[in-house]
Amino acid sequence: MRTLDLAESLRPDLVALRRELHRFPEVGMHLPLTQQAVVDALADLDLEVTLGRDLSSVVAVLRGRGGDPEGERPVVLLRGDMDALPVTEDLPLEYVSKHEGVMHACGHDLHVAGLVGAARILHELRDELEGDVVFMFQPGEEGPGGAKPMIDEGLLDVAGRRVDAAYALHVYSSEHPRGTWFGRPGPLMAAADEVYVRIVGAGGHGSQPFRAKDPIPVACEVVVALQTLVTRQFDVFDPVVVTVGKFVGGTKDNIIPDDAVFEATVRSLSPESRAEVSRRIEQLATGIAAAHGLTAEVTHLPGYPVTVNDEAEYAFAKDTIVDLFGEDRYTHQRDPEMGSEDFSFVGELVPSAYVNLSACPAEDHESAPDNHSPRADFDDSVVPDGAALLAELALRRSAQLRAGMRP
Repeated sequence: MRTLDLAESLRPDLVALRRELHRFPEVGMHLPLTQQAVVDALADLDLEVTLGRDLSSVVAVLRGRGGDPEGERPVVLLRGDMDALPVTEDLPLEYVSKHEGVMHACGHDLHVAGLVGAARILHELRDELEGDVVFMFQPGEEGPGGAKPMIDEGLLDVAGRRVDAAYALHVYSSEHPRGTWFGRPGPLMAAADEVYVRIVGAGGHGSQPFRAKDPIPVACEVVVALQTLVTRQFDVFDPVVVTVGKFVGGTKDNIIPDDAVFEATVRSLSPESRAEVSRRIEQLATGIAAAHGLTAEVTHLPGYPVTVNDEAEYAFAKDTIVDLFGEDRYTHQRDPEMGSEDFSFVGELVPSAYVNLSACPAEDHESAPDNHSPRADFDDSVVPDGAALLAELALRRSAQLRAGMRP
């Protein structure tokens, strides 16, 4: 297939781009070096490029020239996230990160290179492309979230009409053999919210706790009770995860503090459980605190929604994978993951599919370091595969949409 051949011809340039991005990773919403690298990589293409106003995003529109020139043309969106993580790299690579304490530990450098490759392939094939394609280069996926601001800045309508379908992929450093595609229809990744709980008591001397209102054992009781809440008040087939990652209280062993604070991440796979777990955490914390004569202040910070693969769009993406790479390169993902993704904001508004690709370089993929590890390693030999798939999805889906077909 032409997309595979073109992707292979681009391999040296795409691998070089990926390694350059890996050397100079950036964190968060403002990625000036990465943004400029993307702009430079697209500079010789006939694209309509828009830079973000409040974040370092790059949006590029390619106008297809295939099919009947009359009538409304479909729009397909392809996404690649650009940001790195605050992780100190521990790998003996020639292209190791030059930015201390920052690393592309989640493979977003491969995502960017793959999306640049897709843009170059589709530009070459634009006489066959029966619609327009929006290339979404997004910062801030690791937080605080760049997809929603890009949508607010007009991402989904930048081509002149609303996007009809959207696709994204993610690479993994472990779990599956290199080159394996995997995913599932329906819920793919969890919603991720944060909760901050402050147990307020009254400080005093550690030798006379009866004269104070000690918040630390009460906060500890709430933390333990949260795990009982999860296992006894939520359906195991609609799971919820609550993990307390930070607990702060006191300054010295013989001083009872006025308060104790903990922070937790809350993961859920349905809107109903997401709303209910927030309500029940507050009820639990205030109730336990009140039982001990203390008070609780609970603050909820909504994060990313559930990432849901549209059933039809996912079936189309899976069929395209199998057709391009063969059935032996695809594995069905039985269960959703409790990790999260802000591509979910796109998926709430546009029928979307999100697929995964293993870039694990190790023979033993089961024991290889996971994404986000300082030793997470990614084999950039899979970058052309990612570019080919994204390009093929846009070509095929545009043709289907022009023909008035669902996938």
